[in-house]
Amino acid sequence: MGKPIWFETVEEARRLSEKRLPRAVYKAILAGSEKGVSYRDNTEAFAELGVAPHIADLSGTRDQATTIMGQDLSQPVFISPAGVQAVNPDGEVSAARAAASRGTAMSLSQFASKSIEEVCAACPKTFFQAYWSGGREVMKQRVERAKAAGAVGMILTLDWCYAVGRDWGSPKIPEKMDLKTMMYFMPQAIFKPQWMMDFAKAMYIPDLTAPNFGKPGEPSPTFFQAYGEWYMTPPPTWDDVAWIVKEWGGPFLLKGITRIDDAKRAVDAGVTAISVSNHGGNNLDSTPAPIRFLPGIADAVGKDVEVVLDGGIRRGSDVAKALCLGAKAVMIGRGYLWGLSANGQTGVENVLDLLRKGTDSFLLAMGHSSINDLSPNDLIIPAGFERRVGG
Repeated sequence: MGKPIWFETVEEARRLSEKRLPRAVYKAILAGSEKGVSYRDNTEAFAELGVAPHIADLSGTRDQATTIMGQDLSQPVFISPAGVQAVNPDGEVSAARAAASRGTAMSLSQFASKSIEEVCAACPKTFFQAYWSGGREVMKQRVERAKAAGAVGMILTLDWCYAVGRDWGSPKIPEKMDLKTMMYFMPQAIFKPQWMMDFAKAMYIPDLTAPNFGKPGEPSPTFFQAYGEWYMTPPPTWDDVAWIVKEWGGPFLLKGITRIDDAKRAVDAGVTAISVSNHGGNNLDSTPAPIRFLPGIADAVGKDVEVVLDGGIRRGSDVAKALCLGAKAVMIGRGYLWGLSANGQTGVENVLDLLRKGTDSFLLAMGHSSINDLSPNDLIIPAGFERRVGG
C-alpha cells in the first residue's frame, strides 16, 4: 500500500490534483472565462475582509449545524453541482458518499457522469440540478425522473452564458473516447500513471456521456449532444421559472443571482432558496465575486428565502465570512473536485473536514458558540467592498 494521502489546505489539494491529472482534465476543472477577472476576484475578495479576534471568554463548544432546503446539515457547506467528471472513476458517486459520511448534502449536475439514481442511492440528501434545456415537456420528464430517483430538492442553474473563451486556452473535450481520441490524449495520460491505473482497476474509460439528459434504460447522449440541446433551447422566462417551481412542488433553489431585482423576482416565482453565484467565474467575465453581492441580496430577500453563496470558497474562514454577510450556507465546487482527484472519496471528506475545522477556528476566535451568532460586526469591511446592483 502507498503512503496515505492527507492535505491540510484546499490549495494543497489543488497542487496534488495538478500533479495527478492529465493536463486537459486539470484545465477543465480550473476553467474560468475570458481574461479570468471573475475567477480571480472570487477568491481574492475574501482576503479583503479582515477580522479582529478576541482572546478570552471564548466558547468551549461551537455548533455548525444548519438546515438547507429541508435537509439538516452538520456544517454550513454542501457539494455544488459540477459537470462531466473524468477525475475519478466513481466521480459523483464518491462525492455523494463523502457528503453522506459527513452529514451534508450533494448536488448532482444534469451534465454529471453518473446518473441521478446512482447518486441518490449513495447520498439520501441529494439535490438535482438542471439547466433549462429542451423546453417545458422535456423539463417535466426530468423533474419526474429526479423525483422517482429520490432527489430531495431541485436546483435550476441560470448563471451560464456563451462567453467562455479563455485567454490561456480551453482544454480539448472529445465527443467520444474512440481509438483515435485515446491515441491523441495518450501523451498526456502516460505521464500520469496513477490516474490511468485508477481507471484501469475500475475497468472504466471516461465516456463523456450525459446520462441525466436521457431516459433510464436508454443510451445516454454524448456531452456535446446534451450541450447542443441546451444551446438551442431559448432561455427561460420568469414564467418558466415559476412553472418549474410548481412542477417540482418542493424545496427549490435558483442558482446564479447577482442582482437584487433578480433576487426579488426569484422570490415572486416561488423559490425557497437562491444561490448568489457567477458560476465559479465561468459566466460573463468581469462579474464581481459573489461575496461582494451577498450583503445587498441578503438584506433584500434573506427573510423570504434561504440565501446560499457559491464561489471562491477555499478555507473555513471563507465559509464563516459568507455567513457573517448573510449566507445560510455555502456550496463548494473546485475544492471538492481537487479533493476527489487527489484522493477519491477520502479526499472529498478531507476537504469538508478542513472547512469544518477552519469554520470552528473562526467561531472560537470571535467568541461565538454557533454559526447563528455570526454577523457583519465580526468583520472589518473596507469601503467599496460591496456591489449592490438592481436595488
